[in-house]
Amino acid sequence: MSLSEDADGWRARSVIVDGGDDPFGMTCDWRLDRNWRSRSLELSRLAPGAERRLSVERAGPNSWRVDGAARPDLEGCAEIDLSATPFCNGLALKRLNHEPGELTALYVLAPTLSIEPSRQRYERLGERRWRYVDLGAANGFTAVLTFDADGLVRHYEGLFEALE
Repeated sequence: MSLSEDADGWRARSVIVDGGDDPFGMTCDWRLDRNWRSRSLELSRLAPGAERRLSVERAGPNSWRVDGAARPDLEGCAEIDLSATPFCNGLALKRLNHEPGELTALYVLAPTLSIEPSRQRYERLGERRWRYVDLGAANGFTAVLTFDADGLVRHYEGLFEALE
């Protein structure tokens, strides 16, 4: 992931490669404001015969446009959660002011780029350790997350591990 500061806030760019049963690659271009709130997310899914682009843009404090169209069904979603990266868990915690709590996220399932609202809970286990509990799209899924001093996930139980 490449993380850089610009005049409007932050930009996070990455390439995701999934070599599972339905392999795909994906480019992500995340734009954040100075408070680390998502302004937009541009995704390009690269898969033989199944290329697809998706654009998600904040239209108000908790409202969104997808591919330029208003999505009233996403009203109340505080932040974006992209299934293929733990980056978004840090954004959710920042929205909760690093306090235990719940929020509704705009959940993007990476392989299909489908979108739906999904409720999440974060429970503090230690200074930088949290339990993520999905109450929506993957209801019942839980994982322990470890964050670094910058609020980025270093370890996501069973799914992700930072290499550095």
